[in-house]
Amino acid sequence: MSEETKIQDSVQESQQGLSQDELENIVSLKKGDIVTGTIVKVEDNQATVSLGYKYDGVVPLRELSSVQLDSANDAVKLGEEITLKVITIDDEKEKLVLSKKAVDGEKAWDSLQAQFEAGEVLEVTVADVVKGGLVVDVGVRGFIPASMVERHFVEDFKDYKGRTLNVKIKEIDRENNKIILSAKDVLEQEFEKNKQNVISGLEVGQELDGTVQRLTPFGAFVDIGGVDGLVHVSEMSWQHVAHPKDVVTEGQSVRVKVLKLDPNAGKISLSIKAAQPGPWESVSGQFKTGDIVTGTVRRLVTFGAFVEIAPGVEGLVHISQIAHRHVATPQEVLKEGQEVQAKILDFNPSEKRVSLSIKETEEAPEQAPRAERPQRERSDRGGFKEKIDNPNVSLSNQSMSFNLGERFGDKLSKFK
Repeated sequence: MSEETKIQDSVQESQQGLSQDELENIVSLKKGDIVTGTIVKVEDNQATVSLGYKYDGVVPLRELSSVQLDSANDAVKLGEEITLKVITIDDEKEKLVLSKKAVDGEKAWDSLQAQFEAGEVLEVTVADVVKGGLVVDVGVRGFIPASMVERHFVEDFKDYKGRTLNVKIKEIDRENNKIILSAKDVLEQEFEKNKQNVISGLEVGQELDGTVQRLTPFGAFVDIGGVDGLVHVSEMSWQHVAHPKDVVTEGQSVRVKVLKLDPNAGKISLSIKAAQPGPWESVSGQFKTGDIVTGTVRRLVTFGAFVEIAPGVEGLVHISQIAHRHVATPQEVLKEGQEVQAKILDFNPSEKRVSLSIKETEEAPEQAPRAERPQRERSDRGGFKEKIDNPNVSLSNQSMSFNLGERFGDKLSKFK
C-alpha cells in the first residue's frame, strides 16, 4: 500500500466517525475562508488536500507559491498539514480550489515590513533566473536585480538557480505587491567589516602576496586576503607604464608592499615596484664616470633633458651640455623618444643621480681665426722698444713711474 493510499484511508476513517450534523459544521465553507488541511496527493501540476469536506480540494501549481515552480513537489510534501485560502467553491462540479500563496503572502507582508525597518538579513533560495535578475520566494515574489546580486559584474546567471543567498530588503511596496532585495548590500557590509579587520593587522612597509582582481586605466586592484588594495599605475614598475595591462593580468599573483593605510576611508595603497629590487641597485656597478652610453630621451624640461640609460635609470643632460652651440630650449635639438649618445659626467647611484653630456660625444666645431690687430710701440727709459698688442691694456706701475719722472723732472724734488 502506497503512502498516498494510507493517508487517504486515514482521512476517510476520521470522517466516517462523525455524525452528519458534525460533518456539516466542520466543512461549512465559503469563498475567502482560511482553512487547514492535509496533503493527500501530489502531482506535477497540483496538490490534493483533504479538509473534511464532502470532497477534496485542489491547490493548482500557480497557487502553491508566489514564484514559478516546475512541480508541486517543490512546494509541498505528502502528508504535510498546511493552511490555505478558499478561492472557489462549486458543489455542482465538486470543485474546491484552494491557495497556499494567498495565505503565505498575507502572513509575509507584516513580517517583511518589520525586517525591512530593522535592516535584517534574510536567507533565500533562488527560484528562477529571469531577464534582469533573480526571483526568490519570501512569502511573496521577491526580485533581486542583476546589479544587486554581487559586488562585481556578472555576465551570466544561469548557474544561480537553486543557490542560497543572504539578502536585505531594498524596497517594499505592499500596495503594488513589490519586493526588491539586494544580496550586494550584505556582501558589501561583510566586505567592509573584513576590510577593517585586515587593515588593523597591516603595517606600512609590510610586504605580502596578493592576486590581481581587476584593472583600470589608473591602476590595479589587488586582493590581499579578502580585501582589495590599489596599486597606482605609477607604482606598477620602475619603468614608465602607459596602462596596467602592459604589466599584469587579472588573476595574476603579485608581491606588493604596503605604502599607505587609511582605516577611516578603508583605503589601502600598495606598490609592486617597491617590492622589487630598484633599478639603481642593479646598475650600481654597471656604469662609471667617463662612459659613453646610449639612452632614450624621456622628458624635456626648460633646463635640459632626462635620458633613460637603463630601465628606470634616468640622467640629466643640462641644457648647456646638449650642443656646442647656444641652445635656447631643449626642443630645438631633441625630442621625446629620440635615441642619443651621451657621456657620463657624474654617476652617483646612492643619490640616484646621473649627469650626462651629449656635446661631449661630438667633436667641437673649428673656431674662426681671430683678426690681426695693429701693434703699438713705446719706448722705455732704457731706449728699447716693447710691442703692446692690446692698446687698452693699462701700463704697469713701473712704467707709469718712469713716465712721471721723465715728464716732471726736478719739480718733484720740491716735495721731498
